[in-house]
Amino acid sequence: MNKKALSAPYVIWIIGGTLIPLALMLYYGLTDGEGSFTLSNILAIGEPGHLKALLTALLLAAVSTLICFLLAFPIAVLLRRVKRAKGLIIFLFLLPMWMNFLLRTMAWQVLLEKGGVINSIISWLGFEKLRLINTPGAVIMGMVYDFLPFMLLPINNAVSKIALSTTEAAYDLGASEMQVVFKVVLPLSVPGIVSGITMVFVPALTTFVISNMLGGGKIYLIGNIIEQEFTVGDNWNLGAGLSIVMMVFILISMLFIAKFDKDVEEDLAI
Repeated sequence: MNKKALSAPYVIWIIGGTLIPLALMLYYGLTDGEGSFTLSNILAIGEPGHLKALLTALLLAAVSTLICFLLAFPIAVLLRRVKRAKGLIIFLFLLPMWMNFLLRTMAWQVLLEKGGVINSIISWLGFEKLRLINTPGAVIMGMVYDFLPFMLLPINNAVSKIALSTTEAAYDLGASEMQVVFKVVLPLSVPGIVSGITMVFVPALTTFVISNMLGGGKIYLIGNIIEQEFTVGDNWNLGAGLSIVMMVFILISMLFIAKFDKDVEEDLAI
């Protein structure tokens, strides 16, 4: 049997699942309702409402990615030292991922709403209830909860591959614990960190479910506007045009991250 024939299912999958949808998005995004070529759908990102939603999405995605990194890296460093329970700890982090994405987000609604679990505990302790739901903080919290495993796994894999002899040599040369972490482990973990940032930032930038459920319709991200243009406004051309802009932002961020990763690897090689 020809070996090239074995790749046929993957080629069909890429064509049907990636190239055709991408071509349709480009067609709708670069045409108007009558099929004539136009750039108005793309330039619509400059409208005040769309631009504000884009900047808000960029800010919340960046904050969520940073928080995920600040949580994931120390955990990965600690897991490197754990022997027996390492698999169990990783399993506990992945366990929520077995649940439906909507159910996980709805669980945070129950926790954060005015009469929810957190405010009930605060009230029982004698403090005034807090406004937790329908805030940017609630959206960030939902993003961090849902996307943290995507940051932890690649960083943990990168940290786990660092030879013990490397860190032991640093200790022998007089390096302190913090120096080993920040001057040895952190630089050698850059490939995993870059993968984690990409896997968190991209879905956080384009999400609309989390902001809908935890933002209560008050926190509009660019993903919410695109989703509404397709489902409510029935304006596929504008929705596709804004999607093209989002795709450009994602490609730019990925190229920037990839260049940073390459520069760091060259510095380490030197």
